[in-house]
Amino acid sequence: MLLPLLLAFVVTVPPTHHDEDATTPKKHPAWHDPSRFLTSRKSPIQLPLPNEEDAFFFAVFGDRTGGPAEGVKILAEAVDDVNLLEPDLVMTVGDLVQGYNETPQWMVQMVEFKGIMNRLKSPWFPVVGNHDLYWRGKGKAPEKEHEADYEEHFGPLWYAFRHKNSWFIALHSDETNPETGRKQFDDPAHQRMSPEQYAWLAETLQKTKGAEHVFVFLHHPRWLRGGYGDDWDRVHQLLAQAGNVSAVFAGHIHRMRYDGLRDGIEYFALATVGGAQDGWAPEAGYLHQYHVVTVRKGGIGVASFPVGAAQDPRAITGAISDDVGALGRSLVPYWRGEASFTADLGVEGECELEVRNPSKRPIEVTVIPESDDSRWMFAPDHVHTKVQPGAAETVKLRLKRPDGTLDAAFREPEVSVQVDYLGESLRVPLPLRTWAIPLDLAHLPLPPKPAAESVLVLDGEDDALLVAARSLDLPDGPFTVEGWLDAREFRKRQGFLCRTESSEFGIFVNDGAPEFSVHLDGRYTTAETKEAKLLANRWHHVAGVFDGSEVRLYVDGAQVARRKGSGKRTRNELPLVIGGDVGQGGAANSFFPGEIDEVRVSRVARYIGERFEPSRRFETDADTVLLLHMDGMSGPWVPDSSGRAAHATRAGNPQIEAR
Repeated sequence: MLLPLLLAFVVTVPPTHHDEDATTPKKHPAWHDPSRFLTSRKSPIQLPLPNEEDAFFFAVFGDRTGGPAEGVKILAEAVDDVNLLEPDLVMTVGDLVQGYNETPQWMVQMVEFKGIMNRLKSPWFPVVGNHDLYWRGKGKAPEKEHEADYEEHFGPLWYAFRHKNSWFIALHSDETNPETGRKQFDDPAHQRMSPEQYAWLAETLQKTKGAEHVFVFLHHPRWLRGGYGDDWDRVHQLLAQAGNVSAVFAGHIHRMRYDGLRDGIEYFALATVGGAQDGWAPEAGYLHQYHVVTVRKGGIGVASFPVGAAQDPRAITGAISDDVGALGRSLVPYWRGEASFTADLGVEGECELEVRNPSKRPIEVTVIPESDDSRWMFAPDHVHTKVQPGAAETVKLRLKRPDGTLDAAFREPEVSVQVDYLGESLRVPLPLRTWAIPLDLAHLPLPPKPAAESVLVLDGEDDALLVAARSLDLPDGPFTVEGWLDAREFRKRQGFLCRTESSEFGIFVNDGAPEFSVHLDGRYTTAETKEAKLLANRWHHVAGVFDGSEVRLYVDGAQVARRKGSGKRTRNELPLVIGGDVGQGGAANSFFPGEIDEVRVSRVARYIGERFEPSRRFETDADTVLLLHMDGMSGPWVPDSSGRAAHATRAGNPQIEAR
């Protein structure tokens, strides 16, 4: 029997009750105890076990009143939150009803508040506030206003109760002035504790001296002085002399604040659970919230939770998780039609956005066309629609922009799409997605050929060019993708000309070792080099060729890799990224740092054999699908010189610069 006793030793020492540095994390006591630990494995690590002494936690609600009537919905949401936590009990800090009225109206509000709070799984305890007591109406106010109503329907104005080895004390901080017979919370003369309540508190603190913790609750944070005067000083002395008061909680000011540790007692003010709340700085305590207090023998832990932050993990079933994941992956734009630029660079036309729902539950969709260029006009200005499982809905948008120029203020039109997944018992808002609205750029003017060579300059952080899938008319069969590059450096993963996402094709230049992949009949065929063929700070021509039976890779006109492969190319709706790779949602990643020039995509295998002499400036012909000379920009686009208007859109802030 001696061995277990010797091995069950304390690893960490519990803090003393009146440690003045209450904000410093303190480890809970823990033991190595073989009698409580089982394994069939051998390990040198002895895991300490938590203290088996009883602990508990409780919640504290702030003010409900002073705000709009719909604040009761926030209170109800807080009740739902706390029911997920299932604390031992819930305290309030007053202002339960709107009050400032006559008894009939007060009774309606009391029934409403109690009806919501009685949905708690845990017992709850009221604390009285000024809204609960102040009478306003015709004629003379009843003596002590709504005090009798409160005590009849909520409970005593002050009281105490024990739970486990802790005591909870609720105080009345709005007593009637014995000289004037009035209540007034911002006048020190009306904010003094009566001899009756003071004597009761002193007697109660004597009766609770054996408790591990005593917690005190009142509505007004009287320790702040000001309009409350200095009467709290004598109350605090009573609490401090007791030696076991751990914390005091109040409300009224509708914002959180912590006033530190005073004689071993922590002082907390709570914000609101439905009361008047501007919410202008939630991170600084201006929000709807509640406190959760964990009580242990050696101290307490206090945390604040925003109302609505708690989630029910039982509500997130496997079906919902899979559904929402599939929905997120499918949220790419499906467009039909394009608004067209005119010869005078005005725009007018109509397009359609199709929203598809692959999930097993309905979704709600909000579509909002917008632009940072105020000259755009949209009709309608927003659309709400509901899409049933497995179905699709089409949203028609009409765009107009007056004739003008592609000046510095020009910005593309965009559409923001908010999707909410409608589960049986929850609504899941997905992240807002924003996409460019397609435009017919046939009349987009091409920049003149510059006197000096110009190139595309990319920062390697978020710069790239994107060519929309609908613009890149590349049929099945042979094709060539090629371009010139000059990298500042080569990284472990680095895209050059890519639209690879378990489909299509791409050239990567990872660590200076290029590779060309084509997705054929459900898998990639890749021609790759095992050694670096590309040098930093030097121009190289890189080309990938698929001739229908073979995938080939060329560097500076020399064939460096080849792989047999045939079949149908797997398609996607994602853009071609110049200077990176593409992700599931169509955004660029794996960015290229350096310069790129002369990018061409052709619907023919342009190069055969072992060697050829790459041209420094390409020409267009009938087989050219895309040709970017990087001669300049027209608005946000780098123009395509193939004659097919497959103009590239900028991502990040790439530049065209002379060299």
